[in-house]
Amino acid sequence: MDKYIVSARKYRPSTFRSVVGQEALTTTLKNAIASNKLAHAYLFCGPRGVGKTTCARIFAKTINCFHRTADNEACNECESCVAFNEQRSYNIHELDAASNNSVDDIRQLIDQVRIPPQIGKYNVYIIDEVHMLSTAAFNSFLKTLEEPPAHAIFILATTEKHKIIPTILSRCQVYDFNRITIADIVRQLQYIADQEGVNAESEALNIIAQKADGGMRDALSIFDQVVSYTSGNITYRAVIENLNVLDYEYYFRLTDAILSGSVVDCLLILNDILNHGFEGQYVITGITSHFRDLLVCKDAQTAKLFEVGASIRDRYFETAKRCSNEFLYQAIEIANDCDLNYRLSKNKRLMLELAFIRLCQLQDNSAPVSSPQKKNTLNPVEPSSRTLTSDPKNDSNSTVQPASKVSEGTENVLHEPNSATTESYKSDTGRDEANLRTARSTKEHVKKASSSFDGIGVSISSLRGEKNTIETPAAVDPTASMKTGRSNHYSEKELIDAWNAFSAGLTAEKLLQNAMNLYKPLMLKESLFEVKVSTEISKQFLEDNSLRILSFLREKLRNDDITMTLSIAETSDFKKPLSQREIFDAMVDENPALQKLSDEFGLELS
Repeated sequence: MDKYIVSARKYRPSTFRSVVGQEALTTTLKNAIASNKLAHAYLFCGPRGVGKTTCARIFAKTINCFHRTADNEACNECESCVAFNEQRSYNIHELDAASNNSVDDIRQLIDQVRIPPQIGKYNVYIIDEVHMLSTAAFNSFLKTLEEPPAHAIFILATTEKHKIIPTILSRCQVYDFNRITIADIVRQLQYIADQEGVNAESEALNIIAQKADGGMRDALSIFDQVVSYTSGNITYRAVIENLNVLDYEYYFRLTDAILSGSVVDCLLILNDILNHGFEGQYVITGITSHFRDLLVCKDAQTAKLFEVGASIRDRYFETAKRCSNEFLYQAIEIANDCDLNYRLSKNKRLMLELAFIRLCQLQDNSAPVSSPQKKNTLNPVEPSSRTLTSDPKNDSNSTVQPASKVSEGTENVLHEPNSATTESYKSDTGRDEANLRTARSTKEHVKKASSSFDGIGVSISSLRGEKNTIETPAAVDPTASMKTGRSNHYSEKELIDAWNAFSAGLTAEKLLQNAMNLYKPLMLKESLFEVKVSTEISKQFLEDNSLRILSFLREKLRNDDITMTLSIAETSDFKKPLSQREIFDAMVDENPALQKLSDEFGLELS
């Protein structure tokens, strides 16, 4: 039985012609060999598995070949080439810098460099993962790297170019290797499958190429894994099962639900995906890439950026025709915002579901994407007909609430998680809770909400994007019925007097009274003032009582348009208490005689 060799080793390129996806670099190296203009040091850098070490070996073999071909390839027949192919060449030396990174290792290399080659013209030293060398080793290597013997050529390979000191970079010709494209990887995998007698669907190979992320070695490793799983019959279904990749079908089903505005269908599909073990962030990044692919499909010039198999390409083009550019722009923005805030959220699933609810309501959103109020506002969720049952009590999984509960004065509100690390969520949640309390006391508002849901539904509160702003919309303002459209002009002094008058009446609420006495309002413009506080606790006291304060100020100043904003000021905005020494120094600046008096009597501050 022959010994099994993995595809990454078995099909490793042995000539420049067989290198995949690096045509520009291989052409440059071949031209340098043809013109006999060889540098003394090369640096090959790029991602893993793109052919850095392979090209270094091919280059070393070719420059020592006695009978190169017409296109400057190694003949593989001379003594030097045969010795290299049998791994017994004394002209080519490979050093792993990950395990030989000390000064002593480099000294041994320097001593070895002085020995001329026995066969051929050059001794080639290939140092892999050169960024692992210590700083002292790099410095000891500088002189030899700059002025090596005429028969010595150094080829350094690394995946992390930024870790190499500049003095090394300046002594080398730097070659940057690119990631291999999906088309090139698929073409190479198809060739290997034909050589091995493996049946492979083009769509399955495309998934393997995407999973490899531009590395041919990774692609070949995945290929061997899938061949073992499928026993030589690689199908699209088998690949996504083995690699745990989300099927394209799920993305198309989600897109159909979003375009139809069916929140229920969208949430059910999402639940099915999560039950299969996929992480929520994987789902949101996948749907973002899906919308991006739909966007590039809408134009023939950008369609070349679309890298999928031919079998689903037509389906992407058909779906793209149903999506407007404005819809895709807003969808990508919503999905990207969810992706950015996902890790910070305490309730990750809720954030994911809210993102998909917003996506479902984009078709009815006529406001531009730049409008923060319209972008973050959720419309009432209409129930799907299939979710309604004759007896709601028997359906434990039903997400629909009967209208009787709404008429009793209870409104279900979904909030995004109150994350301590996300300031916008703090302000939004506190504002929504205040609005909810007042809404419960206003039956007219509840009746209006229940009637708009056709008897059954769920209300989603408005999540405004503006930070630290407290507004009292007419719909939830307890003084709305008493408003007469008053717009009396007032000065900042009158505003402060009214502020102090309200504070004076808070005899039983000392904490709120102290906060109002410490922080005073500052007029920004007509009917708008700002209160800067120094702590989150003070801000919370004022925020929780904002409706009472605004009602009093509006009545006192006879202006129904008064609005208050809260913000936490920088520490520099508040004067910290002075120490005794600082007070004394300030007094000395005003009267230098105090210092003389202190010196004569030997006075010191306690």
